[in-house]
Amino acid sequence: MVPVLVTALIVAGVVFVAAVVWAWPRLAGPGLRPVLGRIGLQLAITLTMGLPLLLAVNHTYGFYSSWSDLLSLSRDAPVAAGQDQGARGLVVRGTHSWRYRGSDDPAEIGRIEAVTVRGARSGLRGQAYVHLPPEFLRADAAERARFPVVLALSGYPSTTRVLIDLFRYPQLALDSVRAGKMRPAVLVMMTPTVAPPRDTECVDVPDGPQVETFFSRDLPEAVAAHYRLTRDPRAWGVIGNSVGGYCALKLALRAPDAYRAAAGLSASYQAARDDETGDLFGGDAALRRENDLLWRLRTRPQPPVSLLVASSRKGEKQYPQTLEFIAAVRPPARVSSIVLDSGGHNYETWGREVQPALEWLVGRLRQPD
Repeated sequence: MVPVLVTALIVAGVVFVAAVVWAWPRLAGPGLRPVLGRIGLQLAITLTMGLPLLLAVNHTYGFYSSWSDLLSLSRDAPVAAGQDQGARGLVVRGTHSWRYRGSDDPAEIGRIEAVTVRGARSGLRGQAYVHLPPEFLRADAAERARFPVVLALSGYPSTTRVLIDLFRYPQLALDSVRAGKMRPAVLVMMTPTVAPPRDTECVDVPDGPQVETFFSRDLPEAVAAHYRLTRDPRAWGVIGNSVGGYCALKLALRAPDAYRAAAGLSASYQAARDDETGDLFGGDAALRRENDLLWRLRTRPQPPVSLLVASSRKGEKQYPQTLEFIAAVRPPARVSSIVLDSGGHNYETWGREVQPALEWLVGRLRQPD
């Protein structure tokens, strides 16, 4: 929908520029009104030509997931008194108001809670949304402990809201469950940026933020304790796009005691080094190699994890490395793939991959014994 809007605005901008060229001679000359008219036309041109660019950039990176998000019109409802004391580092801040397929009844679409996770080991704090499916809400304590859990990570830069508004993880999960293609799962949705504004690539930075520890230890323990979920890693999976995809694959390979399945959509396979990341490894070449996924697959014993990678033959620069990654996986690890004929590093491409990847991921998660 957004590309259509961008295209329409570009066409409108071209038409407006043509109109300005036609009208400009009529505003020539001295006097207050012609001067104000020329200033107004110049401002209008800037807005008309700049708005499509801003929308296109936002659509690529997901800074804002909707107009309500941009204007801060959407607010999460506070929870009732006495419900905001989370166990072991998780605090419920409120419930996210949403509708799907004409319903806002939690008995039909589940409940999305806005939470803050406070890491006991890492000292980091991260905000997340947790979708509790309707089957979970009506289950007893013993049944809830058997639900699979999926951590969904966005890219960088991004916001947690894109996972609901653009990726539509809860909506797609509901559709897949209703179609009999997936069993219900608890979804934990957040951005990997828990030490903003730095892009930490889910690394335990020497003398810096311990982000891998947050996602591999703090987050699962806090979520499991609060919602009384299993900590059996065979029931936990992680999925992400771009940097989030790199984090997902790395967490499974480096922390199989936390996650036994992972899906990376347009994932990178090494940690970046740029102005946003800085030196994540403190000059330690060995630590950098340990976080290089291709290097790990080729030189380290592989854990018993299931991995999915998604890419496109045309339009995705990571495609050659994706093929290298697939070729490097050996038992007991297993790998599957989604390869599109054409795509790119954008939400249109990921939108085609999320639902089959989510169904694949939950299908690899086991119920605890």
